[in-house]
Amino acid sequence: MKGQIREEPKIVAAAERRMQAWDHIQEIEERALREHEVKRLSEGVCTYVTVSREEGAGGGEIARGVGKKLNWEVFDKNLLDRVSQRYHLSHPMLKLVDEVRSNWVHDVLGTWMDRQVVPPEKYVACLRGVVLTAARHGHVVLVGRGAQFLLPRDKGLAVRIIAPKKFRIERTMQEKGLDAEAARRLIENTDQNRREFVRRYFHHDVDDPHLFDLVINVERIGVPGAVAQIVSALQTTYKVSSS
Repeated sequence: MKGQIREEPKIVAAAERRMQAWDHIQEIEERALREHEVKRLSEGVCTYVTVSREEGAGGGEIARGVGKKLNWEVFDKNLLDRVSQRYHLSHPMLKLVDEVRSNWVHDVLGTWMDRQVVPPEKYVACLRGVVLTAARHGHVVLVGRGAQFLLPRDKGLAVRIIAPKKFRIERTMQEKGLDAEAARRLIENTDQNRREFVRRYFHHDVDDPHLFDLVINVERIGVPGAVAQIVSALQTTYKVSSS
């Protein structure tokens, strides 16, 4: 009996090691399948631009300017609509995980909302499908949501739009009719949420300039100047033509 007692922990430990090894093998196989699927979907991707932006720096306006200049489709807030429609997901629930730090509704309200709450991982998987499909069907400008990490980097231009906080606060006050303090809070919260989104799902620091082909300070050159720089870089690198 004593010998049996001494042996049981060894048996359990051996079984646990086998299970861990099996889990590891499965994880490797699943990762390989995902990478193969991403590679397959990446084939045929057209030239694109991704625009990452600090809040209040005018990234959306610049993206629309580039799209108009090149006659390319621009995906900004409408990208969420595409994800919702294609995967039959609740648009209000998608907004809860769209560039935010956590799915706080699930955390607060609990599992009774499981059928409605979209897990962040599922959101990112659906986002990848929509982004790849859009880029395969034509030239596109994609704003935010880590789009540059979902596409083959040799096929497009990754741009980061920045500006000093004072400039962004003043711009936000004018555009949204906020006072200085409210504008500052909006900027800081939004920037933090976007930073956490990229770190959590793509394991990058969005403030790292090495992630981008162009980093443009809007205060220095203005929105028209930023549009011109992006279009010029596309023409030089990918020989695209403007309308």
